[in-house]
Amino acid sequence: MSAPTMDRVEQQSPMTHREIMEALSGLLLVLFVAMASSTIVSTALPKIIGDLNGSQTQYTWVVTATLLTATATTPIWGKLSDLYSKKLLVQLSIVLFVIGSLAAGFTQTTEQLIAARAFQGLGMGGVQALVQVAIAAMIPPRERGRYNGYLGGVLALSTVAGPLLGGLIVDTEALGWRWCFFIGAPFAVIALLVLQKTLHLPVLRRENVKVDYLGATLIAAGVSVLLIWVSFVDSSFGWVSWQTFAMVGGGLALLGIATWVESRVAEPVVPLPIVRQRTTALAILGSLAVGMAMFGGSVFLGQYFQIGRGYSPTEAGLLMIPMMFGIMLSSTIAGKAMTKSGKIKPYVVAGTIILVIGFAGLSVLDHETPLWYIGSAMALVGVGVGMSMQNLVLAVQNTVSLKDIGAASSTVAFFRSLGGTIGVSVLGAVLARRVTDSINEQLTAMGVPAGGGSGTSSLNLSSLPESIQHVVRSAYGDATGHIFLISMGVAAIGVVAAVAMKPAKLRSTVDVSVPAKVPAATK
Repeated sequence: MSAPTMDRVEQQSPMTHREIMEALSGLLLVLFVAMASSTIVSTALPKIIGDLNGSQTQYTWVVTATLLTATATTPIWGKLSDLYSKKLLVQLSIVLFVIGSLAAGFTQTTEQLIAARAFQGLGMGGVQALVQVAIAAMIPPRERGRYNGYLGGVLALSTVAGPLLGGLIVDTEALGWRWCFFIGAPFAVIALLVLQKTLHLPVLRRENVKVDYLGATLIAAGVSVLLIWVSFVDSSFGWVSWQTFAMVGGGLALLGIATWVESRVAEPVVPLPIVRQRTTALAILGSLAVGMAMFGGSVFLGQYFQIGRGYSPTEAGLLMIPMMFGIMLSSTIAGKAMTKSGKIKPYVVAGTIILVIGFAGLSVLDHETPLWYIGSAMALVGVGVGMSMQNLVLAVQNTVSLKDIGAASSTVAFFRSLGGTIGVSVLGAVLARRVTDSINEQLTAMGVPAGGGSGTSSLNLSSLPESIQHVVRSAYGDATGHIFLISMGVAAIGVVAAVAMKPAKLRSTVDVSVPAKVPAATK
């Protein structure tokens, strides 16, 4: 019997390529379903919010709620994967995701939809974090480059298929937008069954396990307070007001207390010693910037094509293809090149630079910009994301031992999701404010009372007169370019972080080192 402080692992021989591909099939399937659940909603959301008579702020929070809960739980999933069965945790996250998806499909109000999407985010955070952890436990970093091509392909496919599928579902009267949430459930169940048969990973069991739920709660609460402030400042209350001081001060205080807790608990959800490492710190900064720019910018493209340009949901999905093609192509080519050379920094640097260029191109959008120009800029954004996002995680995984791979991977994923959450919330608030001001200004010029503030829904265009529809479309079309200008500035931070990263060779072993006196299976 092991002593309470001893670690015990299930020993297993290295997985063959066939075994890896079999397990990878289940992991990639559930990752595809989780990623597609967001992109399906991206093109369907204008229709959903219009039918539910929601506002622009509620539009933003349908996306933000999922990202927020996924962000808050990502480090918990990662830490648990260092302590318990990775396979069991993946399966648990799939079950939570399915329950949340079904709940979202049955909602009747925007408030219910936001709550269901928040629950769905619990499972989505687990899937996104644990798939990375499971792959890291199976494949050495040097070989992982070419397998990252599969990850990039799934990311691109889900982002291409999602908007198209969402558009088709919304445009098909026999289905309706609720099937945007229902359709992923059976595929997630299939992935659950596939993983039960194919995924076999060593299990680290430790006695007296302590999970830092307090730290995770404080982090989630602090971030939530700040995001709520961003959503309502300058509309419900002023920048200089007691509400601002209370919410900003309270949010920062909660995050400060969370940092103090993380530095003292035995099993922190965000391990500060790992975060303080140069590569990890810079990868976190880069992921924060890339996540904020990518999620915050792309989530509004579907709205731009439908509200700002008047295209159907299906057409909006087709117009998203250039960006997804860029992700698929660049992640596949860069992954193979990294496996061959063993170098990662040049591709991350190039990817972040291309991302900035792409957003610079999108920053001049208005409601009359030629589609060929938009497609070219979107393709550049896709290339930048494909070369940088997954490889920032790989850079960190390359520097830590297998026993810390879950915490390290989930920490980077946490800050990337945090960046996306902040990006969607901040850019959504900016967009809502500029659209409201533009609509009111145009209505006043037309001699029409501008009574449709942020409390009413300007997204239900079918209920508006044709002249007012034109006002709303031009307002959304012209305001979208501004949020991409902000995205460009944020993405530039990712370039600085990538350039500052220390060059390193990708190792050819799953673990950092395997001492001669320690069995090969030891974590």
